[in-house]
Amino acid sequence: MPILVLLLIAGVAELAVLVALGQAIGLLPTIGLLVLAAVLGSWLLRREGRRTLGEVREAARMRRPADREISDGMLIAAGGLLIVLPGFLSDVAGLLLLLPPTRALVRKRMMRAAEKRAKQVQDQVWMHQQRFNRSGGRPGDFIDGEVIDEDDATSSGSAAGTPIILPPQSVRAERLDEPPQR
Repeated sequence: MPILVLLLIAGVAELAVLVALGQAIGLLPTIGLLVLAAVLGSWLLRREGRRTLGEVREAARMRRPADREISDGMLIAAGGLLIVLPGFLSDVAGLLLLLPPTRALVRKRMMRAAEKRAKQVQDQVWMHQQRFNRSGGRPGDFIDGEVIDEDDATSSGSAAGTPIILPPQSVRAERLDEPPQR
């Protein structure tokens, strides 16, 4: 739902900018600027795409991680998509993503946000492990049990649809590296 709202707001903003620009400079110059932005964007997209592809090949040849090059490729693809969308705001955003200096700034922010999110997930996993350990669980614990078919349960004397409840003593945690205790 938030994406739909964001798309609706972006569409309204694009339309408002087109109307305002059309009233300010006229219809033909507005269309000319849209065409100029599309031509410039496609040229930049082709140039930066080829450059980034060459950098990915070079990274592979040197056997080093191509993290920067891959994130640049994703940002270039996003910039190309924004160029294709009609409107000045998307064209400006796309052109900015296609320029190396602004793309570097966006990449740094994107990497910082990804590192922050990874840290949050790591902290949540650690917190859940601590809760598990405090509740008496040990790493590698599991509950030994059997799957009982409902038809088998009715044939053993239980009423149809009545769940079989095992006594608490029959359910115990065992370690994976120990043989089951019966």
